[in-house]
Amino acid sequence: MTAWALAAGLGDRRAAELFVRATYDDVRRFVVHLSSDVPGADDLTQETYLRALASLARFAGRSCARVWLLAIARRVVVDRYRRAAVRPRIADTTDWVTVADRAQPRHLPGFEESVALADALASMDPGRRQAFVLTRLLGLSYAEAADALGCPVGTIRSRVARARRDLAAVWSWDDEGRREGRGAESAERAVMVMRV
Repeated sequence: MTAWALAAGLGDRRAAELFVRATYDDVRRFVVHLSSDVPGADDLTQETYLRALASLARFAGRSCARVWLLAIARRVVVDRYRRAAVRPRIADTTDWVTVADRAQPRHLPGFEESVALADALASMDPGRRQAFVLTRLLGLSYAEAADALGCPVGTIRSRVARARRDLAAVWSWDDEGRREGRGAESAERAVMVMRV
């Protein structure tokens, strides 16, 4: 991927196409997890590639191109939140919760676990969530995640450990010692479903 990015920076259109195809799914999944906005993920992904392709000529290859691209995606999502914070929200329905609930897919394998994991991730500290998504869902190494987030590897390790602890607290046991359908196995299954 890094070789394609470097070649694309020199004007090789085929290398740029290969780079985008090789990284598109990871970037889209990453922006979905950061923004919790599945419908808007395509726009965020497109914005990420617009910025990245415009910057490829300056990409020097000091880090993996995938890590560099995910750092750009992270900034795109942050910029979106900043813009949204200053813009008033408009709703065209009075019962938007029901409309949003009806729009969600149902009866898919692992759906309940995926929803529970998405809710748990959304309530998690942003640093822990980013470290967890990069390492567990996108499969980056701790070093690559540290590079993408601009922090030491030890920080990533502790954030992932704390994120796992937070998730384990969500998947708990009932008063009679029975698993409530949200055990550790369910959490791991949800992670696998969300990787697809």
